[in-house]
Amino acid sequence: MFYEIEVRSHVRVPPKEFNNDTEEAILRSLNGEFENYIHKDLGVVIGVTEVISVGEGIIIPGDGAAYYDTSFRVISFRPEINEIVMGKIGEISEFGAFMNIGPLDGMIHVSQTMNDFVSFSESNVLTGKETKRILKIGEVCRAKIIAASYKDMSNPKIGLTMRQHRLGALRWLKEDLSKDKKTTKKESKK
Repeated sequence: MFYEIEVRSHVRVPPKEFNNDTEEAILRSLNGEFENYIHKDLGVVIGVTEVISVGEGIIIPGDGAAYYDTSFRVISFRPEINEIVMGKIGEISEFGAFMNIGPLDGMIHVSQTMNDFVSFSESNVLTGKETKRILKIGEVCRAKIIAASYKDMSNPKIGLTMRQHRLGALRWLKEDLSKDKKTTKKESKK
């Protein structure tokens, strides 16, 4: 889920920025420092949207840069367990598929792609044995977040499933809806 979060930190503004407007220089420094920053509590910071307040600057001897105590707002993506996300399949392998869900990729284990026995083909396609449904690179899908691990902060692991009702490739969902409509029409005629 995307959040707007208020954060407070000391920000370093290099001497080359001293001729510029202080708030603009701080905003550039903050975006340089926090863009794509990953933190367990914040998630993945997309960018800094606004500088709220700026304290007095101090210069540390030997550094030359100014440091400002600053409050600011960031836009952040923090995956939540049981959240339904949309994304595009970017890679498929023997053990599953990787789906881009914004600033991160989530992994769908082969056993979580569909309610069927799934086989992998050399053409990077996952195929259901009984349903004959295929999952290929570029498919837009709906999935549910079932795991989120920040053990390695530089590469968080997001586990996804598409085995539940109304999850999977959008193409599959359209097929299911048209089948449901046909079934409903047949039942109403009886």
